[in-house]
Amino acid sequence: MSLATDDDVFLSQVEPLRGELTAHCYRMLGSVHDAEDLVQETYIRAWRAFHGFENRSSLRTWMYRIATNVCLTALESRQRRPLPTGLGQPAADPAGQLSSRPETPWLEPLPDTVVWGHGDADPASAVVSRDSVRLAFVAALQHLTPPQRAVVILRDVLAWHASEVAELLDLSVAAVNSSLQRARAQLAKLDPDAELPPVEEEHAQRMLTAYVDAFERYDVARIVELLTEDAVWEMPPFDGWYSGPAAIGTLISTQCPASAAGDQVMVPVMANGRPALALYMLGPDGRHHAFHVQVPTLTPHGFSHVVAFFELTLFDRFGLPRVLPEDPGERRALVRGTAAVAG
Repeated sequence: MSLATDDDVFLSQVEPLRGELTAHCYRMLGSVHDAEDLVQETYIRAWRAFHGFENRSSLRTWMYRIATNVCLTALESRQRRPLPTGLGQPAADPAGQLSSRPETPWLEPLPDTVVWGHGDADPASAVVSRDSVRLAFVAALQHLTPPQRAVVILRDVLAWHASEVAELLDLSVAAVNSSLQRARAQLAKLDPDAELPPVEEEHAQRMLTAYVDAFERYDVARIVELLTEDAVWEMPPFDGWYSGPAAIGTLISTQCPASAAGDQVMVPVMANGRPALALYMLGPDGRHHAFHVQVPTLTPHGFSHVVAFFELTLFDRFGLPRVLPEDPGERRALVRGTAAVAG
């Protein structure tokens, strides 16, 4: 068989796995950029070893084994990726000065298109479930040791047997089960919303529409009404986090550069298997510029958590322009296109 034919056979079999392997590496690393790099490393290692693959396991399992080892090796030289709430400091004063830590490797959101492409398939019915990449779940995973992350993901997300995980991680089955039990207990404390019932779809759409309307009209009082009593707001690379609707309202009123209706425009996107919003802010030139990407958590009782990511390269990852089109038709087309993906 020629080298070209070998390449074709290899790629035809492993390329369909790229999205789910990216999700796997993202759960381990908390960064879409790192995840894509490590998936590429996984493919290189797999290609080099492909001639020795003898179907002792499924190709998918074999690729996950390689990807997990690649991630564990990478994590030996990387810090965990927190959100501001994960730094161990109390809630900040919403009227105080903002403090930025651009050098910190913060947790990143995951554009849905990286995992599921631009098709119309419902992520809930795909190999990668929406819940398995929820931002709160991935944030909680970052508090575990790398081996614990691997155990939780392989056992609870991918449904591997304890014996398979033990073989991969060179542990005993008893050690895998013990690690899983401790990790589950820690995750339950860090990700309490995981146990909440799902939000009915029609109600979710109404709430999101009201939320977008409140921001675009700069109606801070209405934004506050849509939050739960224990709502949290955070916005890396700023290291403060804010607790409760009143504090969040004060933050928006005093720190946000918007001052009137029309200053802000929100474009719907999908991140971490959930609706998200790209916010554009009116600039001195009279145009709306990329400002941040919000990933809100909606519960049956309202929005309980909002992470606003002030990293402008994320707009590129979501396929969005840095400046909104001035032409009304082009702008409507952009919003319709992203809304179709988000829908």
